[in-house]
Amino acid sequence: MIELATWIRESDEPMFAQFLTRHPHVRFANARRAPVDITDARGVMITGGPDIALEFHSEPPHEHWLIRDAEPERDLWEFAAVRFACERRLPILCICKGVQVLNVALGGTLLVDIPGHDLPEMKSANVQPLHYASGVRHRFEKVNSSHHQALDRVADAIEIEAWHAGDGIIEQVRLREHPWGIGVQYHPERDVMYAPLFDDFFAQLTR
Repeated sequence: MIELATWIRESDEPMFAQFLTRHPHVRFANARRAPVDITDARGVMITGGPDIALEFHSEPPHEHWLIRDAEPERDLWEFAAVRFACERRLPILCICKGVQVLNVALGGTLLVDIPGHDLPEMKSANVQPLHYASGVRHRFEKVNSSHHQALDRVADAIEIEAWHAGDGIIEQVRLREHPWGIGVQYHPERDVMYAPLFDDFFAQLTR
């Protein structure tokens, strides 16, 4: 059994589990449930959650009082897991808050509050149009949206792959010079149309 180190909220577990049916050799090692030995992991997945606690920002953001419901204990694990994956060149998939953790961990900054990306009707419906850079492998014409923060200054190790067609908010990135590292601001676990992204990621764990 191949372990994928992650931290998944209880409410999100069924959504992520549906993508494992075609990959029975992969097991989620969920740090929310029990301690995870990151050195046993073949990959890392950082998922959605509350805002990053102020103390984890390398540069204190303007309007830091807008940070919501931070969980410093979770942040401590996730920042360590991201850095471990980058150092060991492990496959890494970062989702929503996860892409923000990735950017901040590598020296980037965040917009701590943005309008129009967390409306109830956008949470699961794929209504948000994207523009993609050339040569991007994983493309979805429209995606869901459920976040009030976003990437601002992008870390040097990160390359932008897609952005919102209307306001330019960054929606997908990849790690430069890394075997497989993708971050998305949307929630692929919420719709089976994103299965190719998960299939590609899980396939990397066996290489």
